[in-house]
Amino acid sequence: MTGHNGAVAFAAANQPTNDAHDAVTDGNTSVGTDNGYRYDSFPGYNADAASDAATNGRRPTVAGSSGAAIKSGGTRALAPDLLRGLLMMIMAFDHAALALHTWEHGTGRVAEADGQVVRRWNYTTAYIVRTLTHLCGTGFTFLMGMGVVYLGRSRTRLGWSPVRLARYFAVRCVVLTAVTVVFGFVMTGGQLWFMNAVLFALAVDYLLAGLLWLAINETEVLLALAIARMRKVWASEASQSTMTTDDSDENGVTQPLLRGREATRTTGDAYLSWSIHNVLLVVLSLVTVFWNIWLSDDGGVCSANKQDISTLASPVNPFLRVWFWVMTEPGSRIMSGFPPMAWLSFAILGILYARIVTARPWSRHASVLGHVCAALVFSLLFVLTRVLHFGNLSEECLQTPDQQRRPAQNPYLASVASFFYVVKYPPDVAFFALTMAGNLLLLALFAAIPPRVARQITMLLDFGTSALFFYIVHLLLLFGLGMLAVAAFGHETGIPDPIYPGKTRGIDDLFGYFGFWAACMLLLWPVCRAYSRFKSTKAADSIWRFF
Repeated sequence: MTGHNGAVAFAAANQPTNDAHDAVTDGNTSVGTDNGYRYDSFPGYNADAASDAATNGRRPTVAGSSGAAIKSGGTRALAPDLLRGLLMMIMAFDHAALALHTWEHGTGRVAEADGQVVRRWNYTTAYIVRTLTHLCGTGFTFLMGMGVVYLGRSRTRLGWSPVRLARYFAVRCVVLTAVTVVFGFVMTGGQLWFMNAVLFALAVDYLLAGLLWLAINETEVLLALAIARMRKVWASEASQSTMTTDDSDENGVTQPLLRGREATRTTGDAYLSWSIHNVLLVVLSLVTVFWNIWLSDDGGVCSANKQDISTLASPVNPFLRVWFWVMTEPGSRIMSGFPPMAWLSFAILGILYARIVTARPWSRHASVLGHVCAALVFSLLFVLTRVLHFGNLSEECLQTPDQQRRPAQNPYLASVASFFYVVKYPPDVAFFALTMAGNLLLLALFAAIPPRVARQITMLLDFGTSALFFYIVHLLLLFGLGMLAVAAFGHETGIPDPIYPGKTRGIDDLFGYFGFWAACMLLLWPVCRAYSRFKSTKAADSIWRFF
């Protein structure tokens, strides 16, 4: 599956831009970098939060703000851009191996697919690199959901209405889908009419995440008001007895206290509404990952006779199948390795994450500790999927020598390779838990770096702020130079080309592989840096910001 690893690098995702009103949590002032952006550490509300709470993040429309384009003047969070930039480079490892035919694509030498039998493991370097690249699809989609919240808050403060924001989300979805169609047709030489190597999934999930955030933005206020009304009804008798005294001196003392108490109650109502919505987001994220298990034709179980266990309930029509199911049928003109609805859970978690990190100022220590604790929760969930045999789309699928040596043992505990084998197409719960834990640990690492130091990691920041541009250019560069390199230095490896299976000439020397990857990254760096600077000068609603 070409373009795996979540390729689009969160391309679809808006880059998380913090509004200029957001506080610098560690007391540092925002400082610009050469890519044209100003950076703070992890964002949090400052004194502006009080006014935001009163309007749920809405700001009065300034004159002309709903018409002419306004350049966004906010600051960006460092850690998400650093993570995205790192994931871009990790993704390129996978695509470099495809371009050079260095090894078979998959930890088990086959795609990590629902119900796919694994008979032998890839060699160690290939297994490690491929497992690392699993972080990419998850990270890009997660950061996309996070970015929706940041963009929504930022544009709301510029005076954008919910309708205008919804239109922006829809236009971006359409543009990215169009890029998917054109790019796939070009990359395959017309063999595929539609190639969803993740960009289409990100486009659809971006739209759905944006609409979900807009809905929450409205219902959170309505629920807080409803809670306040119910509280007042329940406490009406007590309130009336408190307010009926005729003592003017007592009134002079109690009225300010009552106003203060009422303000506290209002804040409590808002917090309760916020918490309820967060719980709903957790439930929704779990439902949207577990439905990959529920909708599996064979329940994720490998069997000699799948007809006995298969419901065969998935639709055959590609226009219906593309949303939930992987489509890689030989000879088909449509290839979709990333069904949009199968990856939606990560975007929903991104919304939840952004709501938490922007709810209040966080010290660097608290931020790091919070990320580590969240990573531990996901790690525990991953271990439970192995030990308790739930949430896997690979039950009875591991049939390697490791399992043959220990036929009575839990197959996931037969070896390290078995333990970390997860299904990506579509993501099962084990994949969900393992990759979320990895991404949160990386965010903890980047959050721990002092901002003045993190701003110097310019390569990651440049790649992280030019996501879709990087994705398109890096594929053209890797596969273009890869063809030349294979023609000049390659030999017969037996590893088929992903588009032209008859071509099995490649470069399997590891020094050549890593050198090729490093050279491509160095070639991409100044180009992405220049594009990042160019994009940073454009208006908030410019189409250039889509890339």
